[in-house]
Order: sequence, then structure tokens, then C-alpha cells
Amino acid sequence: MKTVRISIIGFGYVGAGLAEVIRRKRADLVSTYGLDVRIVGIADLNGIFIDEQGLDEAELLKLRTGAKDWERPGGMTTLELIKELDYEVMVETTHTDVTSGQPGLTHITTALESGRHVVTSNKGPLALEYSRLTDLAAAQGCALKYEATVGGAMPLISLIRDNLAGNGVLSIQGILNGTCNYILTRMAEEGLPYEHVLKEAQELGYAEADPSSDVKGLDTAVKLVILANSVFGMNATYRDVEVTGITAITPDALKLADDAGYVIKLIGEVSREGCLKARPRLVPKDDPLNVGGTLNVATIKTDLAGDITVIGKGAGPIEAASAILADIISIYR
Repeated sequence: MKTVRISIIGFGYVGAGLAEVIRRKRADLVSTYGLDVRIVGIADLNGIFIDEQGLDEAELLKLRTGAKDWERPGGMTTLELIKELDYEVMVETTHTDVTSGQPGLTHITTALESGRHVVTSNKGPLALEYSRLTDLAAAQGCALKYEATVGGAMPLISLIRDNLAGNGVLSIQGILNGTCNYILTRMAEEGLPYEHVLKEAQELGYAEADPSSDVKGLDTAVKLVILANSVFGMNATYRDVEVTGITAITPDALKLADDAGYVIKLIGEVSREGCLKARPRLVPKDDPLNVGGTLNVATIKTDLAGDITVIGKGAGPIEAASAILADIISIYR
């Protein structure tokens, strides 16, 4: 059995979700994969916890409810934890900032320079510095894994790299933002205006207090950039994506589409010819891309296997944590 010590940088919904998943799956990780995964450090804006023998996940989860107070042993900073703590894998789950990539970009760079494997759900660093980070990881002999950045629980990158190895990927298109899909689904089903459904989505936790990144298409654009760079070898940033959001879509437009046998969905498209678009599109009702609610879906067009469509939950702390855990396991297979 191999002991895998991890640090979690950013203990919000996703970081806490990973702690919960590790708590649930501890016995399975040992029996199925021979891995004893231990959280030895966490860092957040509120403080730091470290224990090189392994922190208790149930105790850590109390931090999210306020039942446990944060610490900061010896005044340790996050970067000091990343560089000095004894562990193998850093999990970076801080908030996404696509303009600077910070603070995740510095966290990931520091961990790789310190010889640590990195698993992240943070889209910003990869959308801005994909080539530099992957080159650094290769030079250091470290893994850099990021399945959770694109499709939540939907295994898109690993599906292409592992299960479709040998295939030439021609294009990828799909719904990559659960917030937009929920809004458009509800508007179409109930004939409700955009503002009404957005408020509903916020109340249900499907949309942020500031939903602009989602509804203006930026979140989808950033995910397309990660796919473009990792699958097609481009050197794109989100500024290279042609983006149109969903804020101008009306119930009348959705009704007209419905009468003609279509739905309107925010579709992201990337191809090996260089197409990079995130925009509302008419989708036939019988098309595999017509999924409702907060689901994500992607169709991968290949030269050998034809079209492969994968559907999964695109949001949620446990769903994102499942992708992170799969990435950790893949490092040691």
C-alpha cells in the first residue's frame, strides 16, 4: 500500500467536497487502488491546518460550518506550506480569475517548482499559462492534472487521452456550463423571462451572486481554451474565443425554436481547424446535445470511433471532487 499525502489549497465548496469524498472513499481507495490518501495540510484565506500524519476529514469539515476555528501555526503562509510541508500532491481549488490567474497561478507554479504533483479545479491558470505550466511540470517530472476544470464530473479530457487514444479528434462541441443550461431549460419549459429564472437559479445555488462569467459565456470560453490547448495543441487564451452569452434570449425566441422542433442552448465549439466559439445555437430536439437542467454534455467527433457523446453533472462540490480524486488516482496507476 502506498501513502499519498496531499495538501488542499482553497477550502471552499470544492476543497471541502474533496475532504468529504476522501472520508467516504477511504476504504475503497485502500482495497481497490492500494492508496492511503491523507490530507496533511490545508490553506485558506481564513488560516492553515497541518498534520504530517494526516488530518481528520470529519474535523476539517467543521470548518465550513463554523463549528471549528481556523489556525495559523507559527504564522505560516500558504506559499510556505506549499514549499515546506512534506507531501506528494497539491490540490489547488481556489477561485478562478481569468484576467490574472491568481492566486492559483502562483500556487501551481510554486508546487511544481518544489517537485510536487498538482491537481486543480482552477480554470484561470490553465486558460492563461497552459504551455508554461505543462512545460514546467514535464521539466520537473511532475504530473499536472485538471479534469475538474472542464466538465465537472464529466470525464472529458481523460476520455479523449486514454479511451480514445489513437483516434484523431476532429472537434468537440457541447454544453459546458450548467448555470446557463438550467436557465434556458426553465425559460423554455415555463415561458419565464430571463431575470425571473436567473433569480431562481441564484436562490437554488445554481448561479453565483454575480453570474456574469456564466451568463455572458466567459466560463464556457475558458473551458474551450483548456480543451483547445490540451487536446488540439493550440496556444489559445480566452480572448481568442468568439463569445456571445444568453442574456438577450427571450421566451418568445425559445417558443419559436420549440415550434420549429428546436431548443436553444449555449454551445461551446472547438475544432482542430481553429474554431473557438461559445454562443447560443439552435439544437434539434432529438440531438444528443439536447439535455436539460444543470447537466453538461459534449460530443467528441473522431476519425475512427465516430461521434462519442458524454453527459454528466457539470457543477457541485462532490461532482468536482470526484474528478479531482480520479486525477489523484491516475497519477499512481
